[in-house]
Amino acid sequence: MGFILKAAALVLLGMISSSSRAYQLNSLSPSKPPFFVLAGDSTTATQSAGGGGWGDGFLNTTLFRNATGQNFGHNGATTVSFRTGGDWDVVLATVKQVKDIYRPFVTIQFGHNDQKPAANISLSQYASNLERFVAEVFDAGATPILVTPLSRRNYDNSTGTPQIILSLANETAATISAAHRSGASFIDLNKASTRYLNAIGPDNAYTYNLNPTDYTHLNVPGSVLFGGIVAELIIQDFQALSKDGYLKVSERLKKDVDRGIYYWF
Repeated sequence: MGFILKAAALVLLGMISSSSRAYQLNSLSPSKPPFFVLAGDSTTATQSAGGGGWGDGFLNTTLFRNATGQNFGHNGATTVSFRTGGDWDVVLATVKQVKDIYRPFVTIQFGHNDQKPAANISLSQYASNLERFVAEVFDAGATPILVTPLSRRNYDNSTGTPQIILSLANETAATISAAHRSGASFIDLNKASTRYLNAIGPDNAYTYNLNPTDYTHLNVPGSVLFGGIVAELIIQDFQALSKDGYLKVSERLKKDVDRGIYYWF
């Protein structure tokens, strides 16, 4: 009987040790302030003539108690060009520079440019590239968070009720699959942004455009809104960040998004 109990205990320990790295990281209460390193394309990047995403809104309005980060979003980037152009090396170098003082997280969001025929990147290659990013983030000592692509603000009104065209559905599914295969956490920004944009309708959605005819990139209010949505999604997976006061979302923004009410600040 003693041998059986000992064997069962060893099996249980093996099961525990084989739990995904993402689960173990999610369970830890951060002893250091988080440092968010944002990797992605123009829908993450700082507002500029050629792009603008949720990244600066997230960094500037949702981090507290010495939590901080840096936005490395690059206009026009794909999962290939972000690596070959040197951006990814900078991301990993930043992780190594800050990890003694901070608990580093790396958000990874691509898809908008990977899907373009000129990029010549298949869905399977896209997913594999994301998985490689994740493995290297783990190896660098940081927590990777895969982010499904921010929805474009293009509507189909053929039924009389405007609904967002799901132009990034394949990339969204591939990102989630990559997360499951690599053991990374993920947040479904595509689902959350689509839901909100459907609720508020095109007239309100277009007020977040970088310019009147740009239905992809965000102006500053759009960055604050969708940066808040990103923060809220991260909190759902990493509750200790909120509990310890590092990551907080405006109560009005949260309520408006949850209720599908147009938000402006």
